[in-house]
Amino acid sequence: MDLSSLKPAAGSTKSRKRIGRGQGSGYGGTSTRGHKGAKSRSGYSRKVGFEGGQMPLYRLLPKFGFKNINRVEYTGINLDTLEQIAEKLNTRDITLALLQENRIVSKNEKVKVLGRGELSSAINVTVNAVSESAKSAIEAKGGVVTLI
Repeated sequence: MDLSSLKPAAGSTKSRKRIGRGQGSGYGGTSTRGHKGAKSRSGYSRKVGFEGGQMPLYRLLPKFGFKNINRVEYTGINLDTLEQIAEKLNTRDITLALLQENRIVSKNEKVKVLGRGELSSAINVTVNAVSESAKSAIEAKGGVVTLI
């Protein structure tokens, strides 16, 4: 036995439907596309959401909402996460650059420290923003919060 003698099992494969090859094939004439109309033409593609000429749903529904172009989006990091990072890296100074080096945040993200969790020792944090509860918890342990 060699690779040239391998074949699929009998009945497991079908030959493809050869359309547009004459009336004798059974797939000539309209080539399985029915009669006339846009769908029978080459190059036809229906618009997404097209409902046969009926007013589509996306045009029936009103526009709504508001997107504030001045919104500042922060990535939140909790105190318990900062504690784990400080223990893992054996450091007491957590900066934005340190978080970026260890791929906790990407270089374009702004970081806000949030107040979930407890701190076991003092840590110095340099970030973009900090919540009141997180700031009081860090300063209660003797740490320093610096805003960029």
